[in-house]
Amino acid sequence: MVHMHRTIDPDRLYLALLSLRTSEECQAFLDDILTPGEFEDVVQRLEVAHVLSEGGTYESAAERTGASATTISRVRRALFRGAGGYRTVLERIGRA
Repeated sequence: MVHMHRTIDPDRLYLALLSLRTSEECQAFLDDILTPGEFEDVVQRLEVAHVLSEGGTYESAAERTGASATTISRVRRALFRGAGGYRTVLERIGRA
C-alpha cells in the first residue's frame, strides 16, 4: 500500500470512482486525474490481467501488451494472490 500523508483520505477517491455513472464520466475523470502515461499503464495492466486470466503466458502477455516482465509479474501476483480486485473487475466486465 502506498504511504500517504495523514490528511489525505483515500476514501474520497473510492467514493469518486463509485459515483461515476457512464463511460464518458469515467473517461473525463481519469483524463483529469491521470497523466497520459499513467492512464496507458493502467490500461496495460488491465489487459495483462485479462490475458493471464485466460491462461496466457508471460510471453503472450508481453507480445499482446508490450508490458515488461516486471509489470507482468506484478499483475500476475495481484491477479492470483492479491485482494481480488482484478478478478472482480474482469468478471463484471465479462472478460474473465
